[in-house]
Amino acid sequence: MPWSQPGTVLRLLLLLMSSEFVRTGLLVSYLPLVALYLGLTPAQVGLIFGLHYLADALAKGPVGVLSERYGLGRVLLLGALLGLATLTLLHRSPGVTALVLVSVAWGLCYAALWPGVMAAAQHFSRPGMTTRALAVASVSVAPAIALGLLGVGQLMQRRSALAFPVLLGAQLLALLLALNLMRLRLPQTVRPEWAERQPFRERWGRVGVLLPAALAQTAAPGLLATVFYPLLSKLGLHLSQLLLPVLAGVLIGLAALWASSRLADRHHPRAALTPGLLLLALGFFVAGLPGLPDRLLLVTSLIGLAYGAFIAGWNGLVGRTLPPEYRAAAWGTVMAVEALGYAVGPVLGGVMWAAYGQAGVFWCGAAILLLVEGYYLWPGRVVMRRARAGE
Repeated sequence: MPWSQPGTVLRLLLLLMSSEFVRTGLLVSYLPLVALYLGLTPAQVGLIFGLHYLADALAKGPVGVLSERYGLGRVLLLGALLGLATLTLLHRSPGVTALVLVSVAWGLCYAALWPGVMAAAQHFSRPGMTTRALAVASVSVAPAIALGLLGVGQLMQRRSALAFPVLLGAQLLALLLALNLMRLRLPQTVRPEWAERQPFRERWGRVGVLLPAALAQTAAPGLLATVFYPLLSKLGLHLSQLLLPVLAGVLIGLAALWASSRLADRHHPRAALTPGLLLLALGFFVAGLPGLPDRLLLVTSLIGLAYGAFIAGWNGLVGRTLPPEYRAAAWGTVMAVEALGYAVGPVLGGVMWAAYGQAGVFWCGAAILLLVEGYYLWPGRVVMRRARAGE
């Protein structure tokens, strides 16, 4: 394993996976389907959902500071308790105001989870394996999110009475893990000599240079969020037809992720990041051409290969650039901007779909990715030089 303390990191990853399973399953699959029974309108469900994720996105930076000051484990425990409170309050007819307030509070404390996990994965990484440690941590939660989205949805359709106990059991597991990690506090990182020579403003300025690219690169995949099912309908595709191409893309992506992470650790994240972005732009461009169903396997394989390289390069670059003594807060700041990109992407995707259809959505994504590539090759190279100075 790429960590010096795998037990601690694996418990954190399991906490993240169980928490994301509950959050996705509850807010995306369960709550919309039981809204009528609970006396909630679709607009109120949307309000609960939107404000929770907004609180999570905006609080990542500030909560990262609090977790460094008061201990990561304590903030994670509070988040797990608030998640349990949201579940137990749900069927007690509390009214929409109480549900909104508790879901917002849950989102504020949940904001410490992702930055804390990434900071811990980086802190406990073995020498020369930082990129691999961050890459594994960033993708490990994907199956839990997919299970929350699809698995809970299937339970609601087939055996709806089991859905809530499953969510409650997963949240209790998260609470037990958080209790086990309650005393966790990431040790203060000794600042290297090159950081001692930099004033506080300059160290955080290096984080600021990452933010435009963080926004753009999440906006590109977010373009598909609101037009995915209309696109399938227009192309005459069923979800079952996506299974094999998507599976092939995932397997290729995982292989590319590990190989690219090794490359980034041995050389520099740029060696994986820039080819990954170019391949992603190419994948989006090809997906926008007519006849997508005939080349679906090619597109998913190309995008899987590209995302594997991109994720390795991006995590490696962020890990090298962030101030070592403020990792959780800095990870939170970058992730907050990434979350805003996911908020902008669906809006832009809907506009491009209405105006230009399939080609407009995918080619807009290709243009965004090429702009990010240009940013890394021109002004963003300042970040890489400064990151390399800290090696």
